Amino acid sequence: MTPDYEKIIAEVFTQVKAEENLGKIPDYIPEIADISTEKFGVNFTGLNGQNFGFGDFEEKFSIQSISKVFVLAYVYERLGEKLWSRVDVEPSGNPFNSLVQLEADKGIPRNPFINAGALVICDILLERCTDPKEEILAFIRNLAGDENITFNEKVAKSEMQNSFRNSAICNFMKSFGNITSSPADVIEIYCYLCAIEMSCKQLSKSLLFLANEGKIPGSGAQILPFTKVKRINAILLTCGFYDESGEFSFRVGLPGKSGVGGGIIAIYPSHYCITVWSPKLNPKGNSYRGMKFLEEFTTKTGESIF
Repeated sequence: MTPDYEKIIAEVFTQVKAEENLGKIPDYIPEIADISTEKFGVNFTGLNGQNFGFGDFEEKFSIQSISKVFVLAYVYERLGEKLWSRVDVEPSGNPFNSLVQLEADKGIPRNPFINAGALVICDILLERCTDPKEEILAFIRNLAGDENITFNEKVAKSEMQNSFRNSAICNFMKSFGNITSSPADVIEIYCYLCAIEMSCKQLSKSLLFLANEGKIPGSGAQILPFTKVKRINAILLTCGFYDESGEFSFRVGLPGKSGVGGGIIAIYPSHYCITVWSPKLNPKGNSYRGMKFLEEFTTKTGESIF
């Protein structure tokens, strides 16, 4: 029997909101540091047409590393399996901005979701696109069916002024020949992608194609073939939460991706996409309330991919 998702989400949302809100907002991106710590939103979008939210689910926030999912899908469709010669698909076991493994791995990032991997993906965008920022924005708007998705210029500029570590990672990979464009141009694209603003409602709709064998529900437009969607979902499961990916798989049991803006998306293939936003992060850089909510949600529904 299909769970009553709306009832379960309402119960879990109320429960988590009433409990202590631990963690902290990252202070290395000044424009994000000013957000209210009590913001909390959830949106559920199912393949059966269900779409509902609670709390601040229609308020836009900086999606940060969730944008890496969109960019990976865009590049993977255009470059195909050649992509994996420049970025691996293994869990890193290290923080998202670590340089440690790049020396031993000769400039090949462990996966597309750590910062090093996303910088390589941005480099590929620069190689293959005339206007990378606008092309990715158009791609996301098409998935969401919403032309009102934009970059937050203040967040992008704030990130560019504080991107010393990412610049180090990018230049280090350049020394191995795995970055072909100017590192400054790569960093600019990366910062703008992180500064895309979306709501929980927009995110859960726009990533529903990953639950629908690569097709946009309704129109049936094929964004990616199923074989590639399967692989993206696998990387989401094993690498979507950096060095907390195993913990998320253990506690939630769904492919997902977090961002330091406090957002988390989770995919239940053939069923739904659910998005949670709460800005306070745990020590691993993932939303404290988001992680807690999704664990309780899959516990109560009894659903996971396992």
